[in-house]
Amino acid sequence: MSMLEGKVALVTGASSGIGRATAKVMATHGAKVVVAARREAELQSLVDEISAAGGEASHIRTDVTKESEVQAMVDFAIQTYGRLDCAANNAGGSVPSNADWPDADPEAFIKTMELNTTSTWYCMKHEIAQMLKQGGGSIVNTSSIAGLRMTLNEGYTAAKYGVNGVTVTAAAKYGTRGIRVNAVAPGIIEAGGWEKRFNANPSIRDDWGGAIPVGRTGRPEEIGEAIAWLASDLSSYVTGVVLPVDGGNVITINRPDTLS
Repeated sequence: MSMLEGKVALVTGASSGIGRATAKVMATHGAKVVVAARREAELQSLVDEISAAGGEASHIRTDVTKESEVQAMVDFAIQTYGRLDCAANNAGGSVPSNADWPDADPEAFIKTMELNTTSTWYCMKHEIAQMLKQGGGSIVNTSSIAGLRMTLNEGYTAAKYGVNGVTVTAAAKYGTRGIRVNAVAPGIIEAGGWEKRFNANPSIRDDWGGAIPVGRTGRPEEIGEAIAWLASDLSSYVTGVVLPVDGGNVITINRPDTLS
């Protein structure tokens, strides 16, 4: 039996990158998957792809920075499949600012916190409410190695430390009530902003990969597999963990020329 057979899973940020890969991995492992993001066309294509591979999925357009839409997302999962066994809160992002702090526009910092920490808190609020009703569940949040050591993007670093904070707090509060809460901390993955950098300058892929202990950058599917394991009953004695999935990158020395 696949490790998520019979489970209902919710994946946010599923229109691209790690979120899209995670949804496909979870479906491959037997879960019925609700996928959510702001880009509906991409969600529909993902549902079609999962269905063509023999899986089952549904989608709902959701802006996770708006609590009313998050609540509607969780309600949709319940209305569609009757329960919610696991959730991968993957949506996030960064509004970069290269200004010195005294000159910085606070909106970039505030928006980055909303995209990561606040949105994760909204998702957990409504996921936990449902999981308490049904007697348990597993939540996996997407952090970053930026939440384990500093980068020069103070907003993103603070936001991912915030994701770690709400993760371990919820794990402590709800462990005896059947809910496990963990996070993954991806390193340099060929998705999102890193994928754009690599496409613009392919040589930096080898440059960065060579500095990672395993000798290469990561694939989004590798993050998806870690999330699927944490979401499954195979990790039944694991909670409150922020798991680096980074090829060992977090144990190496920061490169100050490219920390932003």
